[in-house]
Amino acid sequence: MRLAALLFSIAVVAAILAGATAGAGVRQTLPGDPTDPTRLPIGDGRVALSVPAQGYVFVCQMGPGGGGAMVEGPWIKSDGTFDLTAKAIVDGAVTWPGVVRISKHGGLLGIAGNGLPTAQTTGVFPVQPSDDAFQYDPNPNSISPQTIQYSLDAKPEKAPAPSCLSGGPIGIARNGVAIFNALDAENRDAVAHEVLDSCAGHPQQSGVYHYHSSSPCLDRGSKKKHSKLFGYIFDGFPIFGPRGKDGKLLTDADLDACHGHTHRVKLNGKTVRIYHYHATLEYPYTVGCYAGTALTGTGAP
Repeated sequence: MRLAALLFSIAVVAAILAGATAGAGVRQTLPGDPTDPTRLPIGDGRVALSVPAQGYVFVCQMGPGGGGAMVEGPWIKSDGTFDLTAKAIVDGAVTWPGVVRISKHGGLLGIAGNGLPTAQTTGVFPVQPSDDAFQYDPNPNSISPQTIQYSLDAKPEKAPAPSCLSGGPIGIARNGVAIFNALDAENRDAVAHEVLDSCAGHPQQSGVYHYHSSSPCLDRGSKKKHSKLFGYIFDGFPIFGPRGKDGKLLTDADLDACHGHTHRVKLNGKTVRIYHYHATLEYPYTVGCYAGTALTGTGAP
């Protein structure tokens, strides 16, 4: 093993140990630029198990491990950053009969569908040996339809204290695709390590196609405008793309430990003042914890 790689591995282990006991409000400076897709900080080890912390994923328990990318791609740099623009991409443009229905019933927001993306293609999964992505992440999973029936709070409120995230789905994008937290099966930064398709998605072992971050196939906003709705997290709060007021690219420093903040946004044709999350370029990408109370539903925690 090269010396630089060895030192990087030691740094990752140290970060994991630190992340396991991270306290509220803790934020360590990482190398790189959280708004530069060619020099994004790698979030390995930034996992909190006791209380949420800014820039961490607060999980109920660590995953069992197993699976995930097997070979470190050349986009992973020895300085603790990765180049998102240089990552291998799973080939293919497969269309799906995606269905998603979002409706309000009293105080509940109903989301139903089949878990397949609408108005979007995906890569070919399982990843084929002829695909250059195969050498880094030979994902053997297929995409399959799911039974989606969520009942979320239509008027969510922040809970007295944030709560931890389980593995699997933590929300759903407006095109019917599941949203997962930032971790892969090895409890690493999934966006940095796993090879995804051109819409930043892939399936897990049960066939659930999902995102770990915002998708380039959904509107991310412009340099002058706030990003549009990306989807809903299971506590009922909406999640938008990476741009905030006046089109500013947001980072962890702009958001709280759960990766959200409060101001007026356009939601379902109305301008409302509401707490909301942002899916950013910087780890933890989508949500660091639940700011509200997550409701149950098929596939929900």
